Amino acid sequence: MTHRFALSLALLAAAPLPLSAQDYRARPAAGETIYFVLPDRFENGDTANDRGGYKGDRLSTGFDPAAKGFYHGGDLKGLTARLDYVKGLGATAVWVGPIFKNKPVQGPPGKESAGFHGYWVTDFSRVDPHFGTNAEFKAFVDAAHARGLKVYMDIIANHTADVIRYREQDGTIPLPYRSRADFPYSRRGGSGGPAINTGFAGDADSSPTNFAHLTDPAYAYTPFVPEGERHVKGPDWLNDPIWYHNRGNSTFTGESARFGDFAGLDDLFTENPRVREGMIAIYAKWIEDFGIDGYRIDTARHVDPGFWQAFIPAMLQIAHARGIPNFAIFGEVAREESGNGYIAQYTRRDGYPGVLDFAFQSSVRAVLGKGAGTHVLAELFDGDVLYEGGEAAALAMPTFLGNHDMGRFSTLVRKDRPGISNAELQARVSLAHVMLMMLRGSPVIYYGDEQGFIGDGNDNDAREDMFAGQVASYNDNALLGTAQTASAGHFDPAHPYYRLIAQLAVLRQAHPALARGKQLVRGYDDKPGLFSVSRFDSVTGAEYLIAFNTGDVPIRAASVIGTDADALETLFGSCPPRVSAPGSVLLDLPAFGSAVCRVIPSSPVMQPHS
Repeated sequence: MTHRFALSLALLAAAPLPLSAQDYRARPAAGETIYFVLPDRFENGDTANDRGGYKGDRLSTGFDPAAKGFYHGGDLKGLTARLDYVKGLGATAVWVGPIFKNKPVQGPPGKESAGFHGYWVTDFSRVDPHFGTNAEFKAFVDAAHARGLKVYMDIIANHTADVIRYREQDGTIPLPYRSRADFPYSRRGGSGGPAINTGFAGDADSSPTNFAHLTDPAYAYTPFVPEGERHVKGPDWLNDPIWYHNRGNSTFTGESARFGDFAGLDDLFTENPRVREGMIAIYAKWIEDFGIDGYRIDTARHVDPGFWQAFIPAMLQIAHARGIPNFAIFGEVAREESGNGYIAQYTRRDGYPGVLDFAFQSSVRAVLGKGAGTHVLAELFDGDVLYEGGEAAALAMPTFLGNHDMGRFSTLVRKDRPGISNAELQARVSLAHVMLMMLRGSPVIYYGDEQGFIGDGNDNDAREDMFAGQVASYNDNALLGTAQTASAGHFDPAHPYYRLIAQLAVLRQAHPALARGKQLVRGYDDKPGLFSVSRFDSVTGAEYLIAFNTGDVPIRAASVIGTDADALETLFGSCPPRVSAPGSVLLDLPAFGSAVCRVIPSSPVMQPHS
């Protein structure tokens, strides 16, 4: 791998540092390099909170470091202690998995697991005691800001932990979804039942006057809160079943995708103005009290658009009043192999400034995992016009290769290409990271990828420990780029992937066009091979040519380039010294190779690219 690294370690050490602490707020959302971490799996800074203050066995405390579905001990103190490692990677922002207080354990007998991931919230006002305290979160935010790192919180508005039960329920097995047509709000227990909620005009009317008529939540099932959990949620208004849809379990298709319980989790009635008001108040306080820099919003597509149309402007206004002019908001519209036409609707209708770029992930996987032609990437970027704000808005879309739900990119490539050699897998994963760091968007590094992690699958199989862990199915994994075993700690700044990402981050820092400059597709084909783009400095108009070879054999191929280009300076990989003709350059790229070239024009003065 190292023959592809044109930057020396000396250059890396001498590279410009991130903007100073007082300047980080001035950076726009576009072009940040984001490090995504699950606190429980990162570093254990305080063993005293491993059990979250609970007593008993793992079904009471949620703590079992040998089980992949339970807490392992990572916390905010540990994350704070490792911020220099994160900064050294070249990250400019840290996306922290949900840190709110969770239900420690839930699930039917024999299938229990813990809320280590943070998505089973009971109290939205408190840090989960397994992770620390609110004061320790404030200390983490302040420590990140002191290093010029922004902090993005992962938040949930779609659901809470699974607390509400139904009288019709036998045990803890989720009940099937019951539709609004078969079980209307106006009848108890179905269309043939007695009249209830007289005067309620349905969930399409989100006015307080209309929702004042919705007083009985027993239209589909008969919900109740178990005696021992009557006040487990915070703020306290969240404990009343009237604020939930109570229609049973979602199938993630059709109507149930928006109104059903997400894998049994209590689905908030986000059309209700009281719920909207309450969730705005909850998340306003985290901005006001902690001065965070953005929200990644979970399960965005499972919430009605009207909620986001109220929530997002409120968050931006509150952040601006707090002195945070570039507050980032991006939603998770989880749909594998989706085009940007699908996810773009959430920027146009729902008002999201950004969405996680599942279309980018799908396209890179298509060309590097499934062997698709590079035209797939050209078509992806052609679709950027579909976002609200068009191609300029696409510069801020958080791009990624894999995550805590779908699995790691290395795992996905192994799935796509059974029997792939370790050397070829490393080469494909390396090229994917160059694409992630050099193409338009705000790249998200999933923790552990920089240490060569290879998961066994998705979900909990992709949530390995960075510190020395005890999970057997994690520890038997052979990592990429190192002979180190998965059971050891993983904070090695000399790891090849860490160095690769850090070196590319240096380029993004030194050349703003590579972080947030306009992108223009230059070369592509209907088979694996050349894909090239130019990116342009918004101030000087300077052009940078970036080229990739997605094929498993070396190529010599011509790419379009600006007609005033004369010479090329190699920033990464290997660039030809001069163009072949005005508007054309001949590139030699090794298998799975790449090159980043600064274009030197024939004319002495360039104008900003329009």
